[in-house]
Amino acid sequence: MVAMERLLNVSELEPCEPLERTLEAARALPGGDYLRVIHRREPHLLYPLLEQAGLRWRTRRGGRAGYEILIWRHQDETAAEQVRAYLDAC
Repeated sequence: MVAMERLLNVSELEPCEPLERTLEAARALPGGDYLRVIHRREPHLLYPLLEQAGLRWRTRRGGRAGYEILIWRHQDETAAEQVRAYLDAC
């Protein structure tokens, strides 16, 4: 199975909409896929909510919008491997 990236750009949204949209998209992730969120700030309030939902993440600073947050399901090795490959390529 090949993981597919799902892109969500919340960099232009007003608070609390980025948090809500990110959680909604992350919870709907099918197995094998990961979510790449573009955000203008580091979303510290999001991290404990992702953990409670059984999701993992990596945050990367940089790029035009400021931050990228890569999110995948806990124990989804296909998605986790794709996230590692993406980060290694950056």
